Amino acid sequence: MKTKPLIFTIHLLFSASLFAQNDIVAEAFAQSYKYEYKADYTKAISSVKGVYSDKSYEINLRLGWLHYEAGLFSESQTYYQKALALMPYSIEAKLGFIYPASALGNWEQVISQYKKILETDPQNTTANYRLGMIYYGKKDYQTAFKHFEKVINLYPFGYDSLIMYAWTNYFLGKTKEAKVLFNKVLLVSPSDASALEGLGLIK
Repeated sequence: MKTKPLIFTIHLLFSASLFAQNDIVAEAFAQSYKYEYKADYTKAISSVKGVYSDKSYEINLRLGWLHYEAGLFSESQTYYQKALALMPYSIEAKLGFIYPASALGNWEQVISQYKKILETDPQNTTANYRLGMIYYGKKDYQTAFKHFEKVINLYPFGYDSLIMYAWTNYFLGKTKEAKVLFNKVLLVSPSDASALEGLGLIK
């Protein structure tokens, strides 16, 4: 009977310690946001590093972003990788990792992360659109078409995906479809230069 109050006391002390730690981390994050707003990334990073834990997804994610903002791309990737090791299915961490990977020109890493996102969320519009843009840039229009088509099915009247889908159809020789799509673009963006250029080429 005497052990129960002792166990309860230990539990209370542990809970109090946990809450105190959470307050310290929350304050460090709050300070980092203030410094980030002032573009003082060195101090923003220092604020978070002061409470660093390799077991914290949130801290590693935050440090990944702050190092990216500071132009420290390799370090940014390291923290995003740590966040992904803790939460392997995280889409936000994969999207975060893509920023420094793109800045470093590591396009294979970029493509790999987008594909991993689509394994978890096949309809993810960001991953599909950006992969479409990458393959369009490579002139792999057939692969670009598949990704843009998924976005169009979800957002049929969105300008960015609509204009890219139109041009992709054009380069695949689907001029009838492209003409319809370019005209739809003009509904979204009247007198759109890109759409008018496409229609001019079809004529």
